[in-house]
This record gives sequence, structure tokens and C-alpha cells, in this order.
Amino acid sequence: MSLILGYDRDTLRERVDLSECRDRLEQIADQRSLAALLERVFLLKMLNELDDALKVSEQSVRLARMAGTRKDLLRARVLHASVVHWRGGFPAAVAELTTCANEAEGQGWPHIAAFAMQHLGKVHFDAGALDDARAAFKRSLFFRQQSGANDAELETTFLAIDAVERRLARESTAHADEVSVSIAAEQASAEAEATLRNDPDTLDFGEDTLDFGDQNEQQPHYTISVSTAHRARV
Repeated sequence: MSLILGYDRDTLRERVDLSECRDRLEQIADQRSLAALLERVFLLKMLNELDDALKVSEQSVRLARMAGTRKDLLRARVLHASVVHWRGGFPAAVAELTTCANEAEGQGWPHIAAFAMQHLGKVHFDAGALDDARAAFKRSLFFRQQSGANDAELETTFLAIDAVERRLARESTAHADEVSVSIAAEQASAEAEATLRNDPDTLDFGEDTLDFGDQNEQQPHYTISVSTAHRARV
């Protein structure tokens, strides 16, 4: 049974039961097969033990290169890139996943190509490159449909595309609001300048006054309004 309970609709990260992940990690701790190593990479990543996840992922890539098939090696490289992604290495993850997806497509392995493109979309999503993320997820969907993926796998990609579209819509709305405020401010400033230029006497400071007195009891106290001073050319 899969340990993945679902995916967060906003971050696209896997939702898991952490206690079950720890239990499973203990169960396979002494196993050295490639399948066990790949599973350990996933579990360590879910537990956010990223340093250990990176070490095990590098070990799995070496083992796959020496004793596995080309498909095994691509799967190991994709998981390794996903750990690099979670550690913040976006450019390196993008480069590795793009290479894996292209190789899988060239070999006619759409399921692995979809696996790589799905992770590539997540890297772009976290990096804020939303157009690239959407393109990667749509390629993943194409490959999954081509490989006859089940409904659960297709739903995962539809969820990812929807998350990108929602974030793009929010950013578009926020940008439109910023532009509207900026335009309104510029219009108000232009109107104020035009009014002042046409009739300087309309400048009004309300109740503000210029006070020149009351510093010495022997001095007279003068209070002159700004508009009066302006008209008198004080």
C-alpha cells in the first residue's frame, strides 16, 4: 500500500503519515537492493532528512549505473534530482530532470518521461516559473496518457495544472490591482498640478496658519492665514 495519502493543492507536496514513514524506514534499514535504496530516498525526503536523502540517492544512482538497467538508472536520477530540488538546488534539478525526460522520451519510455516531467514541473512551480511549470505538467499529462496511466496518476497531473492556473490567476489579479492604484495616483497628481497651474489661489491649507508671534510679551502677535498671505503677496 502506498504511503502517499494525497497531495497538497497549494504546494503540490506529497501528504504522508510521518509515523508510518519512520516505521517503514526502520523495516528496510538493512536492505541494500536498489528498490530498497530508492524507497529509502523517498522516505528520508518525506521526513525532511535531506542530507541523508541526498547521500542515499547518490548511492542508488551508483548502484543503478553498475548493476541496474537504463530504466533503473533514470528512476534513480529522477529521485536524486527531486532531493536536490527540495534542498533548493533548482538549476541543477532542472538540468537533470530535463535530461532524464529527454532520454526517456527518446527511448520510448513514456511512463518514465512522465515521472521526470512531473518532477520538473514541481521544480519550476517552487521556483516561481509558472509558465514553465504548466508546460512541464502538460507534457507529463501527455506522456501519462500515452503510457495508459491509471486515473490516480492522471488526477495528480490535473491537480498540478490546476494549482499553476490558480496561482497565475492570483498573480494576474494582484498585478492588475497594483496597476489600477498606480494609474489612479498618477491621475490624481496630474489633476492637482493642472488645478494649481490654472488657479494658484485655490491652494488651500484649511485651518493651517503661519504664527509669527508670542515669542516675547512685548512683541505683537500676528496670525496670518496662508491664503490671505498669498493674496497679499507676503
